Amino acid sequence: MATTGIRAGTGAGPGTWPAPGPTARLGGAPFAGFALSAALALVLALRAPTGLAVLGLAVFGLLHNVLELRYVAGRFAAVLAGPLLRLLLALVTGIVLCRLLPPSRLSQSAEILLAYGLLAAACRYGLRGRPWLLAAAGVGLVGAGSASLAFPAYHFVVLAHLHNVVPLLFLAEWSRRLARGRAAFLVLQSVWVLLVPALLLSGWLDGLLSQRPGGWTDRLAAVYTPPGWLTPQVGLRFLAVFAFLQTMHYVVWVWFLPRYAPEAAERFEARVPGLRGRRAWALGAGAGALLALLFAVDYAQGRSVYAALASYHAYLEFPVLLMLVLGLGEGPRSGADRVRTGRKEVKV
Repeated sequence: MATTGIRAGTGAGPGTWPAPGPTARLGGAPFAGFALSAALALVLALRAPTGLAVLGLAVFGLLHNVLELRYVAGRFAAVLAGPLLRLLLALVTGIVLCRLLPPSRLSQSAEILLAYGLLAAACRYGLRGRPWLLAAAGVGLVGAGSASLAFPAYHFVVLAHLHNVVPLLFLAEWSRRLARGRAAFLVLQSVWVLLVPALLLSGWLDGLLSQRPGGWTDRLAAVYTPPGWLTPQVGLRFLAVFAFLQTMHYVVWVWFLPRYAPEAAERFEARVPGLRGRRAWALGAGAGALLALLFAVDYAQGRSVYAALASYHAYLEFPVLLMLVLGLGEGPRSGADRVRTGRKEVKV
């Protein structure tokens, strides 16, 4: 159980970074939930990584897309608004079109350029008024973009794993509201995001790892392993890491944040009234059922469609995270933020 103190007027004004959010006190349930989920996900990733990766995507893929977009658009409404939001959506739509085209070096290069365009837009927005930092960020983006264009296979492997790691940053940002126990919460998250994958990649758990190469296992291992490192054993390790982190990724977006950050959903619903209440869940579940059917008929085609649709949630998070990591977007709070109109304790 968590006790959340809801204070009126905690939204951020235009151009400011959102306040930490309602004060929260976590009991033992979320700690136990993350620990048990990580233990179960690790067992399944070791014994059946291919099945876990495929079935998890079919069941929770589009649902978590919808719920993640709802959280990010609600929580960071002050940042994802106006001309910046329109520019980001235009760039991501371009990425969607690239992913719908037959795979080629040209479509991959176009997607990479658009992806770095997203980061450049975030830097320009967040670093306005700081020309030296903006110039340094530009140099860094040009260097990283050049490396990605030169080695696109590595770029997309890194992107696939990075997407499953970024919940750590969102959870760290969420934890600013904790009245106590923040250090313990962050340690727990770091264990499953960083320590467990490190153990898997080190080979220490190879004795427990299912040794069943061939078929879809080999295909997926090739997708999630850096090309220069691809051997049957290393490929299984990277596949297990992906299956584990993907599962925990779903735990964050489908269970934890919807339950323990309800104000983000409320703010999103104020922007998009058509998805109030259970409608977002119904949209995600319904679209997921259709995707699961497509997976059953033609997995390769289903994955291509999913990869295109998932671009919106996967790529929109990166500009937000870039500003979050760099501490950008901080500004003076609006008058409403400085006014407290009482405190209401709500248990969630």
